[in-house]
Amino acid sequence: MKKYILILLILGITLSNSFAQEEAQPVYAFNSGILIDAQTSYIPDAKTLEFVIQHKFGSIENGRSDLWGIYAAGSNVRLALNYVPVKNLQLGAGITKKFMYSDFNAKYKILQQKTSGMPVSLTVFGNVAIDGRNESAFGTGKVVQSKGETAQYAVQFSDRLSYFSQAIVTRKFCEAFTLQAGASYTHYNMVGWDYNHDVVGLHFAGKIKFSPQGSIIFNYDKPLKIDGISELDNWDTHAKENLSFGVEFFTFTHAFQIYMGTAQGILPQDMMMNNQKDWTNKGLAFGFTITRIWMF
Repeated sequence: MKKYILILLILGITLSNSFAQEEAQPVYAFNSGILIDAQTSYIPDAKTLEFVIQHKFGSIENGRSDLWGIYAAGSNVRLALNYVPVKNLQLGAGITKKFMYSDFNAKYKILQQKTSGMPVSLTVFGNVAIDGRNESAFGTGKVVQSKGETAQYAVQFSDRLSYFSQAIVTRKFCEAFTLQAGASYTHYNMVGWDYNHDVVGLHFAGKIKFSPQGSIIFNYDKPLKIDGISELDNWDTHAKENLSFGVEFFTFTHAFQIYMGTAQGILPQDMMMNNQKDWTNKGLAFGFTITRIWMF
């Protein structure tokens, strides 16, 4: 009798291990919530606080005279804190040097890629930013009300607001290669007379691992020209695409990225609305991103 009981126990343990191995496991594609300029599908565990430093130098167009932009004017920096109150939801706030932006953002993971059954992750991100400059920085205060019509009035608080929303699809194809694609919508409550209020964009980003802790990283942002939402007769001020590439090194709690890219802006709506740097004409600039997480 004891012999049969032992056989049943061994069989039960074997079957249990077999089912456990077949159970789908989550696949984590990125090690940081930010990849150069791009948001990623990564959200830390619940009760995690993340500190973010993003810095961009001036463009390299003057070469050695300003050490390829490191001493140049036009640098930009953003400091931010993100917190994960519950699983898959991240809330954050930051301040940015350019336009003295204050931003508040949220990111939520709807779908998680798994070893079987779910081939991709789906994440949504959105923010609102406040332009904190003195009213005199807005010039004439002209705004586009409708196609061909402008008005002039004192700047209100609501005029300082801009918004960005994005849906991101991510897939880790193998241990070495991860790719994500996204679509976004940008809106500014007030713009110059020669700008549109709204921009729709496409985004691509990814990484190629070359060591356990190192990866080649890249991202590309493309503001689309859509006549149906344009309030202008020409596209002279339409933002140029942003191309960035670099390397990332990470540990369990840190991620460090150094890169070259075209956009001087850091907030995504700023890049999609205002970027005029051209990567084909010495528009590139050095930058770095550092993230640090604490778990409570």
